[in-house]
Amino acid sequence: MKFENKYSETVKRIKSNLIRELLKTAGDKDIISFGGGIPDPETFPIKKMSEIANEVIMNEYRVSLQYGSTEGDPELIKQYIRLMEEYEGIHGLTEENLMVTTGSQQALFIVGTVFLDEDSYCAVSKPIYLGAGSAFNQRNPKYISIPLEKDGMNIDYLENELKKLDENGEIDKFKFVYTVSNFHNPAGTTLSLEKRKRLIELAEKYDFIIIEDDPYGALRFEGEKQPSIFKLNNGERVVLLNTFSKVLSPGLRIGVIVANKELIRKMVLAKQGMDLCSSTLTQRIAARFIEKYDLFEEIKPTIELYRAKKDKFMEALEKYLGDIEGVDWIRPEGGLFSWITLPEGFDTMELFEIAKRKKVIYIPGETFYVDEPERNTMRVSFCLPSFEELDEGVKRLREAIDEYAKEKGIELKLK
Repeated sequence: MKFENKYSETVKRIKSNLIRELLKTAGDKDIISFGGGIPDPETFPIKKMSEIANEVIMNEYRVSLQYGSTEGDPELIKQYIRLMEEYEGIHGLTEENLMVTTGSQQALFIVGTVFLDEDSYCAVSKPIYLGAGSAFNQRNPKYISIPLEKDGMNIDYLENELKKLDENGEIDKFKFVYTVSNFHNPAGTTLSLEKRKRLIELAEKYDFIIIEDDPYGALRFEGEKQPSIFKLNNGERVVLLNTFSKVLSPGLRIGVIVANKELIRKMVLAKQGMDLCSSTLTQRIAARFIEKYDLFEEIKPTIELYRAKKDKFMEALEKYLGDIEGVDWIRPEGGLFSWITLPEGFDTMELFEIAKRKKVIYIPGETFYVDEPERNTMRVSFCLPSFEELDEGVKRLREAIDEYAKEKGIELKLK
């Protein structure tokens, strides 16, 4: 049977996750990978988690092994509200303001389902987090790509685009701005306080929603903590997405949506058609873990490890790439990523094959765009390689850059 004419237009638009394809070689023990954006598994609280998992299964099996509510485990929601009060200074949340999802990816898919149609507009960063692009693409919206600067998205550019929509009578079709507010994936940037406030002002002026994705905010290892956009706006027109994947374990597959009660009710309806409920077992394990232990004390050693690895990585970039004119990179204050820009004429997708032969890999930048990509960019992650591999990996990357330049006849200008 030929299936092609049976597929929906939505599934025809879906493309393979290029990162997954590129990282198939990462299993080679000789490969140094700057590609994956995954936490170091040695940072997981294995012993404490296993003890709590046993207690939850043995003593709370009537709940933890049963179906649960679409909104999420009440015990986890209660603990999450407490964390928001103690560590984010966000008060007044009730269980009606929250919904637990199966990871942040499901949260992004729900956002797309609830807000976007084919004639809808939404603004996203340029580059964009790949998971968000994948989720929103299934609704086939019209994108407005906002260039990123070192302190987050270019708000002046956004404002000009909104003015154009308003003048053309299409502003009502503009649904939301999506931003990774802290330690952006893939770019490593953080939205400044001034830009957070300006974004809220624009949202109020042009009547749109802000989707604030903050999976990395707890992983700050230097600089001043910024208040969330959600807190600055008292949650009036901000949907906050969070996750336990980077602070506890991605295997739990727990995300959280925090929003206006009316929006949560609509999101619950969307989720019911996807999975009825997220895992009751992993939710209850997470609830008991953060009830028993101080989550932010628990991750302090992880933050110190990532801080040291980031410093080593920045040192290696300066050592091996710092003499090339036109090379730049982001110096993140937290999270897992940096973003490298090479001189004009480089194509990091082509460079990838040479780098792979040199036994070092990264993610080519063109993966992270919903429109015309900047091909001389790459995302690099410093959290998984060892300290020795961070230095050796950047050394190999420089060798690949030199070889590519020679092959393409590109003159590398040195400082």
